[in-house]
Amino acid sequence: MSIFQRASDVLRSNINALLSKAEDPEKMLDQMLIDMQEQATKAKSQITKAVADAKRLKKEVDAKQAKAREWGERAKQAVTTGEDDLAKKALTRKNALMEEVTVLKKEWKQQQASVDSLKDQLQQMQRKIDAAKRKKNLLAARAQRAKAQQDIQKSMAGLNDNSAFETFDRMTDKVDQMEAEAEAAEEMADFEKSEDEKLEEEFDKLGQQSNVDDELAELKKQMEKQ
Repeated sequence: MSIFQRASDVLRSNINALLSKAEDPEKMLDQMLIDMQEQATKAKSQITKAVADAKRLKKEVDAKQAKAREWGERAKQAVTTGEDDLAKKALTRKNALMEEVTVLKKEWKQQQASVDSLKDQLQQMQRKIDAAKRKKNLLAARAQRAKAQQDIQKSMAGLNDNSAFETFDRMTDKVDQMEAEAEAAEEMADFEKSEDEKLEEEFDKLGQQSNVDDELAELKKQMEKQ
């Protein structure tokens, strides 16, 4: 099973667990993105190790090829000096190294192909994560709108509750009663005044009217002079 298959399995199990909770969609999506990014980070770490292995194999190939060339030069040197037996030993060593190079080259090419494939899969994963982030923003906005609509519906339901309006009606009746009682108390206070108090009030009103008449007369005189 590849690292990406394992990551996919973990993501599916996490998503299913979150969905089964039926909690806040925005929080669920945030957690899902966190899980996806963690899996991508783990995948990057494993790809880094695979790249390191490929580089190590390539260095071994280069080192053994260089060593094989070196033994080839030694074989030539032995032939030049007439040391055929020594030349054969050098060529034998060279051939053994070239066989190792062939095996290592095959392993290196396989490892490099695996690295290239893993890099492609990682890019696909990152594109999916980016797409998930965009979808998450859209879904979060939709969730917020839905919640706002639910809140409004709850508020409207509260306003449609007759008990609320009945309370207003009771309070209105109560205030009306309080005002009526205040007016009645004022009326009774006037009724209970003594004759002297009533007479004093009438003279006060008469004095106030006289002052107004005098002020009006004075105003007319001033206007006639202009």
